[in-house]
Amino acid sequence: MSELPGVLDVVSGYAGGERADPSYRKVLADERTGRLKNHAEVVQVTFDPQQISLEQVLAGFWENHDPTQGDRQGNDVGSNYRSAIYYQNDAQAAVARRTKERYQQALSDAGYGAITTEIAPLEAFYPAESDHQDYLKKNPNGYCGLGGTGVDYPGSGERAQSPAKQSPAQPPLVGSELSPERQLVVFEAEGCGYCALFEDQVLSDWASPVPVRATLSSQPPSGWTLAEPLWATPTIVLFEQGRESARHTGYNGDPAAFWRWLAQQTLSPEAFEIAYGKGTEAPFSGSLLDNRRPGTYVDPVTGAPLFRSDSKFKSGTGWPSFFQPIEGAVSMHDDRSHGMRRTEVRSASSGIHLGHVFNDGPPPTGKRFCINSGVLRFVPDQPL
Repeated sequence: MSELPGVLDVVSGYAGGERADPSYRKVLADERTGRLKNHAEVVQVTFDPQQISLEQVLAGFWENHDPTQGDRQGNDVGSNYRSAIYYQNDAQAAVARRTKERYQQALSDAGYGAITTEIAPLEAFYPAESDHQDYLKKNPNGYCGLGGTGVDYPGSGERAQSPAKQSPAQPPLVGSELSPERQLVVFEAEGCGYCALFEDQVLSDWASPVPVRATLSSQPPSGWTLAEPLWATPTIVLFEQGRESARHTGYNGDPAAFWRWLAQQTLSPEAFEIAYGKGTEAPFSGSLLDNRRPGTYVDPVTGAPLFRSDSKFKSGTGWPSFFQPIEGAVSMHDDRSHGMRRTEVRSASSGIHLGHVFNDGPPPTGKRFCINSGVLRFVPDQPL
């Protein structure tokens, strides 16, 4: 709101509740107990009416959040996150209601539901604590919004765009150019620090068997459907047959958490239990036990190479065995479970459990990397 031309000041705070001495902690506590009508987390906007009208201010309000979500905004759930306009006089109330009607029509035309915004007289405004003021200036990589639903407030004459809203809308991806069976789409936004972090930590060396595409559009690929609107970036959506099957909202610099989410969507329950429950498949049951073809054994989630076929040997133990991994592909961890002391082997890229390593292997290493087939994917060498 502070970036709207003509807005002079914004103050974060609380309004619309029954508590006379709200604070962030008290608002959260009141939400849990439900004994009082809770305050909404609001922004007090001071503007110059010679530069911007109240309708233009409210156009910015409608466009920069999703007013159809009820007691929620994005990942934040509770009545303190409700959409609300608190007016100071009848004239402001009339403008608020008129803009709501206009924006409702635009939202309905775009397929959204009813606006749930509370419009009520302001009884008191309580400024929030200092760390909640100018939050995104203090935390430039903080929670990244998409700028609302992506539906414009009707009438260019009523809009006063902030610099962030002036960039042209990005066209959606073309559904027919993507993988119909299974496709990941990363919905990003310009200037989103966590989007850049996801690009650097995850997408830059993508080798997963699931194809991925990034987009600056907040709309699904053409001809495809989202289960619900997006509200934060980055949001990673898994589409199957052109329909959303799962989503991972936000990224905070923890690639292992993202890979675990993808593993939940793509691995069988048995493989997921091995990967994250440190399970073990029955001996002589793995599909890759007797595989002798030349190629590379890779992480089934990230696609990162783990072992080459020329390091595989027949150990007679009932599990695929290798005398050495690809350099840097695995990590070793002390394992004292089940009354034993062993060395656990994990994939360095995703962190999933692969098996254990023992000192009874053949030359030249003398090691036996005893690995579960269920957490390996085999990629055969291509003929020359």
